[in-house]
Amino acid sequence: MSQPLDDPSLDLIFRAARTRNGWVEEPLGDDLIHRIYDLAKFGPTSANMSPARFVWCVSPAAKDKLAALSSSTNAAKIRAAPATVIIGYDLDFPDHLPKLFPHAPDAKNWFGDPKTREDAAFRNSSLQGAYLIVAARALGLDCGPMSGFDNAAVDAAFFEGTRVKSNFICSIGHGTEENLFPRNPRLAFEEANTIV
Repeated sequence: MSQPLDDPSLDLIFRAARTRNGWVEEPLGDDLIHRIYDLAKFGPTSANMSPARFVWCVSPAAKDKLAALSSSTNAAKIRAAPATVIIGYDLDFPDHLPKLFPHAPDAKNWFGDPKTREDAAFRNSSLQGAYLIVAARALGLDCGPMSGFDNAAVDAAFFEGTRVKSNFICSIGHGTEENLFPRNPRLAFEEANTIV
């Protein structure tokens, strides 16, 4: 585990990777979706809580349903992408802690306060969504993460009858140069870091 990734791998995941707006018409396939998740699930979360729940919109009907609840700009991207995944967070995640964090049998009781529970679920599902992006890129795919949708409407349409809430969405596939913006600047180390 001590060998760092080589430069081409780092380029693939970070330095040369871009947020895509245009997509090649090529389905992902269930096997590839499984491979993405099977990498992303190993990313760390607090108490291994793994609160993220993923809905993969791959059929035209599912993409239309999600697109109708999104901004007009995002709707076009959703319809064009091979898949757009809704990254949600399950407020009932403590129910899984006896399985996911077995060495602390009382972990299920750590999140009784509703705000603490929601904060933990939202924060850790955000992490898991980021792991999903890294996993997809590591498998040679492109990503287009987005906000710009009606969270309450998406929750009602895709998570009805559950305690799952939507966090953000991300299109995944092989990207094109269509509507690709020049790379925006990033903050320099000195602007974003303090070593104490």
